[in-house]
Amino acid sequence: MPIGRELPQLLKQRFFFKGRKFDFEVNRLRLPNKAEGEWECIRHPGGALAVPVTSEGKLILVRQYRFAVGGRLLEFPAGTLEANENPEDTIKREIEEETGYSAQKWQKLGEFFLAPGYSDEIIYAYLAQDLQKLENPPTQEEDEDIEIVFLTPKELEAAIMEGEAVDAKSICSFMLARSLLMG
Repeated sequence: MPIGRELPQLLKQRFFFKGRKFDFEVNRLRLPNKAEGEWECIRHPGGALAVPVTSEGKLILVRQYRFAVGGRLLEFPAGTLEANENPEDTIKREIEEETGYSAQKWQKLGEFFLAPGYSDEIIYAYLAQDLQKLENPPTQEEDEDIEIVFLTPKELEAAIMEGEAVDAKSICSFMLARSLLMG
């Protein structure tokens, strides 16, 4: 078991929903401190995200419609891990599908839990460089509403500080990449 992980004792488990992208469950648990109670959890396979940087130093983001918030968010390209898929394969596929670019150079930035109060989703973040525009980019999936946006790191930082709708995984990944991007 990884350092810092202390699994609770499972007393009872009820699944409420098994979905396409995640499962929702309610568990009766005994925590390591012996407290007992019921906790809800979204079980998610995880996701991978790229911070793509062009040779001109521009970041490639997507402005994507998200039904849960009823609007468009500025995000780095990302996607959900498929069954038995490693994060590197996920993000290589997703960057092509969402931006029409492929990257020749990849660097892992880190990984982090997205919302540990109610989900086990982990995001694997990568820096993508040496980008090449695809001659025949894949078409967007039917349920995606995506616009490609090019920003300098300073422009993205200003957008975040001014409260533009940028999602948390993109802000966190930008912060992981910031020293590499801004020197």
